[in-house]
Amino acid sequence: MRSVFGIQKKVGMGMEFVIMSGLSGAGKSKAAAVMEDMGFFCVDNLPVKLIGKFAELAMAGGGEYSRVALVTDVRGGRQFEGLFQVLEELREMQCPYSILFMEADNATIVKRYKESRRSHPLLDEADSLEEAIALERRALEHLRDQATHIIDTSNLSLGKLRGELMDLYDRGKKQSEEMEVRITSFGFKYGLPMDADLVFDVRFLPNPYYVPTLRPLTGLDEGVRNYVFSDHQGEKFLSLLQELLDWLFPRYVEEGKTNLVLAVGCTGGKHRSVAIAHAISQHLRSSGERVAESHRDMGRV
Repeated sequence: MRSVFGIQKKVGMGMEFVIMSGLSGAGKSKAAAVMEDMGFFCVDNLPVKLIGKFAELAMAGGGEYSRVALVTDVRGGRQFEGLFQVLEELREMQCPYSILFMEADNATIVKRYKESRRSHPLLDEADSLEEAIALERRALEHLRDQATHIIDTSNLSLGKLRGELMDLYDRGKKQSEEMEVRITSFGFKYGLPMDADLVFDVRFLPNPYYVPTLRPLTGLDEGVRNYVFSDHQGEKFLSLLQELLDWLFPRYVEEGKTNLVLAVGCTGGKHRSVAIAHAISQHLRSSGERVAESHRDMGRV
């Protein structure tokens, strides 16, 4: 991995100015969206002549534009040829830039263009898509040689691409690798939560509603929890669900998922679902997960 030009001391170590380029169809737009999620100010297809001016603005912005990612490529036409002159200007300005170059193999790029039904920017200069890709590779050879980082997206899912970019640029990587989990209880008679990723139905458990002393209470009260888990089915269900979630979460994180909404439902959303949702929340917190707990219908009459 190449090192960035050693000019950061004078302008401050906090400045990040990333120039994203590479082959058309290699996933630069998707990468820019991930960079935005990491706190970068992203501009797609910025004219080359404006990069220097934008760098001046970022350096004088008092931290407002301390993390910038600019996408520039052959869509800029003849202006793109002036990129190396602009890079020299950035060095003279002591702007600590890095170059992220994205590429993919020909078969992958062809497949992506066929799926999107878009035209390659150099297709007018070639007799076929394959020839246009070859022209672009030759045009970008010198820039690729100067790249700080190169990512080949041929076999990368969006989650894997996110992981690669986090490895390179995410300051809060440790926290970003943790998935934020929101657990909510609800009542089926009031409808499913629209944003739920996983839904579990606990209406098979014995219902405290039919016990007069427990009816006015909720699943957060000890009496209701004891009633729900005194039945073998409640304990068994909770044990199996915890085991399932412990197995699932690392795989979600590996694929780049950063948040998950888990919903537990019973008839009215006051007793059984609340008790189970609260128990799951406690288990996940004890495992080090970031968990937010809510009970949508617990207060309904």
